[in-house]
Amino acid sequence: MQLELATKNGDRQADNNTAHSPLAIRGLTVSYGQKPAVFSVDATFEPGAMTAIIGPNGAGKSTLLKAALGIIKPLSGRVTSYGQPLAKQRHRIAYVPQRASVDWDFPTRVLDVVLMGLYRQLGLLKRVRPLHIEAAISCLARVGMEGFANRQIGQLSGGQQQRVFLARALAQTADLYLLDEPFAGVDAATEKAIIAVLKELNAQGKTVVAVHHDLATVPDYFDRVFIINTTRVAEGTVEEAFTPAALQEAYGGRLATAQIAMTG
Repeated sequence: MQLELATKNGDRQADNNTAHSPLAIRGLTVSYGQKPAVFSVDATFEPGAMTAIIGPNGAGKSTLLKAALGIIKPLSGRVTSYGQPLAKQRHRIAYVPQRASVDWDFPTRVLDVVLMGLYRQLGLLKRVRPLHIEAAISCLARVGMEGFANRQIGQLSGGQQQRVFLARALAQTADLYLLDEPFAGVDAATEKAIIAVLKELNAQGKTVVAVHHDLATVPDYFDRVFIINTTRVAEGTVEEAFTPAALQEAYGGRLATAQIAMTG
C-alpha cells in the first residue's frame, strides 16, 4: 500500500512538472537508417532556467531539439510545451538554428530577416509598418547590429549572422528560446554579446535551452544541464549533474582528463 501510494505521488509530481515545463519530452526516438540517433529520451526543461544540452559529437543534441520542434520526424515520443501539444504553443517559442544549416546566399537584407520574427504581428496582409521597422531595429540594437540593417545577410561574418538570427528570435518576444550551437564558429566578442542577451532574457523570467559544446563555459553560462549520448545520461542543476562521472559516461575516452578535472 505504501509503495503504491509513493508511486502515485511520484507520477503526480512528474505530471505536475510536465504541465509547467516550457518543453517536456517523453520517449523520443529518432533514427537515421538502422541506427537510432536519439533513443527513448525523456527530458523536462525547467521554467526560468538556462539549460545547456551537452554531449559528444554525434550524441543527438541537435537531433533532439529538431525532433522536439517537429523539424525532423521522430519514430516515437511525445512533446509538450507548458502542458499543451507543442503545435499549440509555437507562438511562445523562438528557435535559433545552427548557422551551418542556413542558406546564406539567399538575397535578403538583415532588416528583412529580423522582420520575419514579427510575422504574427504583421497580420494577414503581412504589411510592414513603421512600428514594425522600429521594433526590428530595436532588436538589432540589442545585439549590436543596428548599423547593418540594410546589409545583405550573406555579406556578414559568421558572428554577425548569428547575432542577426538572435535578433530575429528577440523580435518574437517568446517565453522559451531554443538555440542550436549559438556560439559555434563565432568570435569572442560575439560570444560575449550573445551570452549577455541570453542572461538578460533569463533575468526577465524567460527560459533558455541551448545546444552547447564548450564544457569549460558551462558553469559560467548555465544553471542546468542535460547530458545526452543517444540516450539521456544526466539532467539537473550544474552542481548535481555536471559531474566527472556523468561526463565520463557521456564522453568516454573522448573526454580529456583535464576537462574532467576542470569540473571537479
